[in-house]
Amino acid sequence: MGYWDLEEGKDCVQKTWITTKLGTALGLVGSAYHIVAFQPETAVEALARAANGTVTMASLGAIFGMATCLSAQARDAPDDPLNYFIGGCASGAFLGARTHSAVTGTTACLGLGTLAMLTKVGKMEGWRITGPPRL
Repeated sequence: MGYWDLEEGKDCVQKTWITTKLGTALGLVGSAYHIVAFQPETAVEALARAANGTVTMASLGAIFGMATCLSAQARDAPDDPLNYFIGGCASGAFLGARTHSAVTGTTACLGLGTLAMLTKVGKMEGWRITGPPRL
């Protein structure tokens, strides 16, 4: 069962688990590319970089999943795209705290929140990125 198959505002633990797994996978891939592009001097340094990137991305996924689901429950508006903005913004705020930068946090909050909200709107309205156009 995928993320979009679960009902909004319900099954918060399962939705959070899915977003955490996705974040972990993206973190592993990103860490691998980073290690290849910027060769570490030791294996320990490579392991530390991989762990750092993977844990950060897994945390972003978990924060997004939980904040989105809890805001849907608290606001009693399960299909509102604002829930996705809140989840994306919470993830961005975590990035700002992780980097000790208010500018990074604010920018990531707005960027990730907007991206998540547009993703939800696109899903609700049937937007397509690939494939032949519908006429």
